[in-house]
Amino acid sequence: MKLSPRAALCFCAAIAGILLSLPKTRAAEPQSQSLNFENDIVPILSKFGCNASGCHGKAEGQNGFKLSVFGFDPPADYRAITMEGRGRRVFPAAAEKSLLLLKVSGGKPHGGGVRILPDRPEYETLRRWIAAGLPVGSTSDPKVVKIELTPHEETLAIGQTRQLLVTATQSDGKKLDVTRLAKFQSNNDGLASVSDEGLVTAGQTPGIVAVMASYANEVDVFHVLIPRAEKIEPYPQVAENNFIDQHVYRRLKQLNILPAEVCSDGEYLRRVYLDLIGTLPTADEARRFLADTKSDKRKVLVDELLARPEFADYLALKWADLLRVDRQVLGHKAAYDEYRWIRDSLAKNKPLDQFAREVITASGPLAESPQGYIYKSATQPGQAASTISQVFLGVRIECATCHHHPYDRWSQTDYYGMTAYFTQLQQKATPLGDVLLAVGDPATTHPRTSQPITAHPLGRPIPEKNVAGDRRIELAAWLTAADNPWFARNMSNRVWSHMLGRGLVEPVDDFRATNPPSNPELLDALAAHLAKSKFDLRELIRAIAASRTYQHSTKPNATNSRDEQNYSRGLLKSMDAEVLLDAVCQATGVPEKFEGVPAGSRAIQLWDSQVDHYFLRLFGRPTRQTVCECERVTEPSVAQVLHMLNSERVQEKLTHENGFVAKLAKRESDNARAADELYLNLFSRLPTDSERQVAVEYLGRASDSAARRTALEDLAWTMLNSLEFVFNH
Repeated sequence: MKLSPRAALCFCAAIAGILLSLPKTRAAEPQSQSLNFENDIVPILSKFGCNASGCHGKAEGQNGFKLSVFGFDPPADYRAITMEGRGRRVFPAAAEKSLLLLKVSGGKPHGGGVRILPDRPEYETLRRWIAAGLPVGSTSDPKVVKIELTPHEETLAIGQTRQLLVTATQSDGKKLDVTRLAKFQSNNDGLASVSDEGLVTAGQTPGIVAVMASYANEVDVFHVLIPRAEKIEPYPQVAENNFIDQHVYRRLKQLNILPAEVCSDGEYLRRVYLDLIGTLPTADEARRFLADTKSDKRKVLVDELLARPEFADYLALKWADLLRVDRQVLGHKAAYDEYRWIRDSLAKNKPLDQFAREVITASGPLAESPQGYIYKSATQPGQAASTISQVFLGVRIECATCHHHPYDRWSQTDYYGMTAYFTQLQQKATPLGDVLLAVGDPATTHPRTSQPITAHPLGRPIPEKNVAGDRRIELAAWLTAADNPWFARNMSNRVWSHMLGRGLVEPVDDFRATNPPSNPELLDALAAHLAKSKFDLRELIRAIAASRTYQHSTKPNATNSRDEQNYSRGLLKSMDAEVLLDAVCQATGVPEKFEGVPAGSRAIQLWDSQVDHYFLRLFGRPTRQTVCECERVTEPSVAQVLHMLNSERVQEKLTHENGFVAKLAKRESDNARAADELYLNLFSRLPTDSERQVAVEYLGRASDSAARRTALEDLAWTMLNSLEFVFNH
């Protein structure tokens, strides 16, 4: 439509009036300060949680606005901000009126609340970017290649603070202070907390803590040592049994902590029985060990336990959890065959590296290679890659399926490089059963860039082409090689956690730069010992069980009562559900009958995690839906306490005519000897003089044999519900 000169003049005047009424904006920044969306805007969105999974970064976005989680896809984020929503989120002509700025600063209602106040420099950067016309930036612009925390390691007194500085190094060599935009996180808030601005505050408990900083998908860690305020001078000389104690006591000396005394024979007996074979010692076994005067009796006991069939039973249960032996997924025969392969491997003391290689490279008829059934539980290549990585390396890469790992260096390229090892796998049904094959040379492409990705291990360069043949052979060789940075350390950490109650890396299946071990030198020494022994699991267990550290008493001293991280004392450990149920059955003398399982089977022998049993479910038996150690619940609950106190099934075992208490009442008329038998049977030790006296007095009040038996049942019930029984100590 053509306007007349008069109309055109009026229109121009109207536009001028509108422009004059708008808030004044600042002049465009000089070219030297031009902005880049990925370098300058995405870090702001990350810092203030806009692209977090709880806000606009979740799968479906929030209120029609979706960002890539943690900013892993800047081009998509740019489109979402500048083009989607009919372009109304940004208004370059009057940047302050942009919906984006109004929402984050509180100018308009926002479900996420006020995130960036107008007086903050991040607000000004956003305003300047919008006013400059929403520049994307050039592909030649420098990128952040690493960040560095200053200081990197320091000793802080209890309650002391330290401000961190985060320096980013760009591809052009330029260094920038990005502390304000970095995100911080402590791996143990109880030991040291960190503010959003990077101010670290040491807590009231001595220990080792790591504080992570992340910026532009790069991470670095600040290591903090927090000793007790009271120095120990001179620090006493503590006897060391082997290399383990050397590393533990070096750390305790740094922290001004004294180790606990060595535990009693009764404590060691019960502890090592539960740790190695998941079984309580019998009264006769306890009596014999306590009476033994040989100096090497603890070492001899460990060798005896490692040779017992219960060792393979118990460890097979734990590995069946990790390898997801699930009858509902695999079927009855396949699940049982896989379990038998695991148990037989452990019974033969198959080296751990060979065990891992056989799992990873399983092929052919699964009836002949039942370890390959893991690929029926993890059917997709990505699932297989994540499973193998988490089980055998302790590295979680699943986060990198769709975005850069938020707390580690793994990118989508790393994830799909591992996935490519398993894309050849095909399962075919034949008259002789399922067959697992590695077929062809399928390509893997990056889901965002569509660029080809060849199979390559974590942290290794991308090769030009895939290796010929079954790619998993290359993966297995790399994974179990002597110089692999994770395999031996992960295996050692898992065994250490099982024996000591806490991993050097915790959680045990979360190895990453931002979750370092509490004692790196000890973990390296354990891994070296394991590799030197040619990955002999039993040799590693012998070394740990022989250490004074493993033999610490649970009784704290004045210096270590608050230490739960540095192995200065024994920790109370929750028994696995199966172990606790077996302990109840053994202590009462009444076995459990499991549905569909031969009579006489113990809970630690249950290869099928789906056997219906209320006690096992209540006390945290895993369902084997994932390979995460967290599936096995070890935290005690009120429901567990109430069940032990009030369960009719437990009461029936205590009062059973053929149970331990009934037989004890018949054969032992002397109350002192009866008390001894109770303590040996339930606590694997003799009672103290005061405990024996209390028991004798209580039994002495009985008016007849029936009342005396009831009194024995009462004592057994009380002991069964004590911390000394329900915990491994």
